[in-house]
Amino acid sequence: MGKSMAEPATITARKAALRSAAMARRDSLGQREERSAAICAQLLALPSFATATAIHCYLPIRSEVDTRPIIAAALAVHKAVAIPITVAKGPLEHSWISSLAPDEFVRGVFGTPRPRTLRPAHAGEWSLTVVPLLAFDRACVRLGYGKGYYDQLLALGGGVAVGVAFADQEQPALPRAPHDIPLSLIITEREIVRPLVR
Repeated sequence: MGKSMAEPATITARKAALRSAAMARRDSLGQREERSAAICAQLLALPSFATATAIHCYLPIRSEVDTRPIIAAALAVHKAVAIPITVAKGPLEHSWISSLAPDEFVRGVFGTPRPRTLRPAHAGEWSLTVVPLLAFDRACVRLGYGKGYYDQLLALGGGVAVGVAFADQEQPALPRAPHDIPLSLIITEREIVRPLVR
């Protein structure tokens, strides 16, 4: 998956060209805290969240949608929560967490939060996966950071895959390679986007 699969060079080049512009656009957005709160509220109202006994959710870095309200709400009602652990080489690893207390975490690879004590989790043990992204389109195709981590994870299964993004991250149509897995839906502060066949 990801870079290990032979992605057509034209698609790779188009994604690379879009990636820096998409990052700059997201970084420039104002009111991210308020927008994130609106996104999280919609996700928490999903039936797939209500019925999940375990979820997988990233902890935000840089200008990503702040997902901590989702994690806090899940923990408050005793849902199990797994987070991704980025490693220098190889696929994502995952760990269960029981708290968002800052002293429970250290800085990991690429600046991502890493629990001080790892409790390994594995794909298939949760039914809802919350996915970060740089850009998206109406087919629920996402542009990620280029490492292929989430393509690999979603290929293993993870139940409902929900992208969270600010509305301004939408693009008319993103390049898609054969291994790119569309998300089940994408939530912005304005709406819930469900895939359209293109």
